[in-house]
Amino acid sequence: MSGTVVPGVRHGLARRLAAAPILPSQQRGLTMTWPRQDVLEFGPMPGAVPCARLHARLVLAEWGLARLAESAEIIVSELVTNAVAATRRLEWMPTPPVRLWLLADSTQVLIAVWDANPHLPGRTEVDGLAESGRGLLLVESLATHWDAYPTPHDGGKVVRALCALSQPVDG
Repeated sequence: MSGTVVPGVRHGLARRLAAAPILPSQQRGLTMTWPRQDVLEFGPMPGAVPCARLHARLVLAEWGLARLAESAEIIVSELVTNAVAATRRLEWMPTPPVRLWLLADSTQVLIAVWDANPHLPGRTEVDGLAESGRGLLLVESLATHWDAYPTPHDGGKVVRALCALSQPVDG
C-alpha cells in the first residue's frame, strides 16, 4: 500500500493498516492529501456491514459532513458487503480481514475498502427479478467516481468511491 500515513502511527501492522490506499490516478481528487483520515478493520462476517455503516455515519457527522452520510453509508454498505463475500470465498485460515478507510476534506469523502481476494469487481447486467448484482450500479449512481485496483504487495484489491457535496459548505 502507498499513500498518506495517519499521524502518530510509527511502525508495524498499525502503520500498514493506517496507510491510505491511494495510488496515482487520472481522476481529479483521488491523489490529493486528505486532512481527515480514518481506518477500521473488520472480520469478514455479515455483522461487519452494519458496523461499517454506523461507523461511517458517525465519523462523517463528527467531521461536519453529515450531508454526505446517507450516500456514503450506502456506498460503504455495498463495498463492505462485496469485500466480505469476496474474502469468504477464499476459504483461507485464518481468514484475512476487510479494511475500511474514510478520507475526507471539507466537501468530499473517499471511501476505500480492501479485501484479500485479488479478483477485481465488475458491473454485471441483471434482470428485473435478480435478487443481487446491483451493488456496483448503486455505487456508480451515488459516487462522483469509483474504481478498483489490485494491491500486489499485500495481495487482494482496493475498491474505492468518491462521494462529494454538490455545493461547497460555507464555513
